[in-house]
Amino acid sequence: MIRVGLLFGGQSAEHEISVQSARNILAALSPTRYEPVPIGITRQGQWWLAELDWLAQASPQKLPPFVQGLTPVAVVPSQGLVGLRQHQWEPLPVDVVFPVLHGPRGEDGTVQGLLTLAGLPFVGAGVLGSAVGMDKEVMKRLLTQAGIPVGNYRCYRRGQAVNPETVIAALGLPVFVKPANLGSSVGVTRVRTAEELRPALEKAWQYDAKVLVEQAITGREIECAILDGSPPQASVAGEIIPQHDFYSYEAKYLDDQGALLKMPADLTPDQVTQVQALSVQVFQVLECAGLGRVDWFFTPDGTWIVNEINTIPGFTQISMYPKLWELSGISYGDLVNRLLELALGAD
Repeated sequence: MIRVGLLFGGQSAEHEISVQSARNILAALSPTRYEPVPIGITRQGQWWLAELDWLAQASPQKLPPFVQGLTPVAVVPSQGLVGLRQHQWEPLPVDVVFPVLHGPRGEDGTVQGLLTLAGLPFVGAGVLGSAVGMDKEVMKRLLTQAGIPVGNYRCYRRGQAVNPETVIAALGLPVFVKPANLGSSVGVTRVRTAEELRPALEKAWQYDAKVLVEQAITGREIECAILDGSPPQASVAGEIIPQHDFYSYEAKYLDDQGALLKMPADLTPDQVTQVQALSVQVFQVLECAGLGRVDWFFTPDGTWIVNEINTIPGFTQISMYPKLWELSGISYGDLVNRLLELALGAD
């Protein structure tokens, strides 16, 4: 029996989505092959050994609190996971860790570095790929250097003076303002006038010291999932058709009618081949591993422009990553199994 440390929750604004992703992965683990060890991370950064029933009943709108009496968990370099029982730290053996953490202090290389120091194999990208995938500004620089098109943007740090007229002259209107290190469209604002820019920056700076102002791109929103291997595989492409101003947090997770998901996307065979090859290239350029979902804009003139990569994409029931693989012939359970095999180094 393989013991799987399922690491979820976290301190980012995507805490609730992480819980939902972990809940679905827990349900998909084969009970004859895997023994789940769910470890919840509170918003304050405490690690606890969570009850299986707690996780199974969690919902994104109303999370049960981590209650006193649960077993605290820690990571010890070269020793792995330990749990505090009867005032003594005891080994908490796991064979592999599945970090289902979205956003900073989970998807950005911090936890990956901790697990590496502890000698624990884990699903997904390592320290470098995770950090690069999280920081959208660094990601864009590397992709540009590799010759992969990205949208026009400007980067501003908290406290930096910003002239709205200069920004608009460079990028036009509307623009999108977003934290450089976050996901799930948290902290993102669509700005239509010069007067709206400063409040949008202040909002984004609440989540990150570095903020991007991106030119609005006219194009279809296409997503492609990557599963690592020799070579990495790309799924069929899917299309998101937002029913709001953009694909916001509410549209993704709270509004059942927030977006239309078209799978597979209405693309020609040549266009599918193009986006699959480009997605694998993005995955490799950014030093990713295990899994990833690459988001694109497909413009009317046939240009593919990268929006971003997600190194730990959502695993909720409505998330595109597992849906795209299911459409490509890999079920949710088989996908989870394959990711764990990759982490363990199985052929």
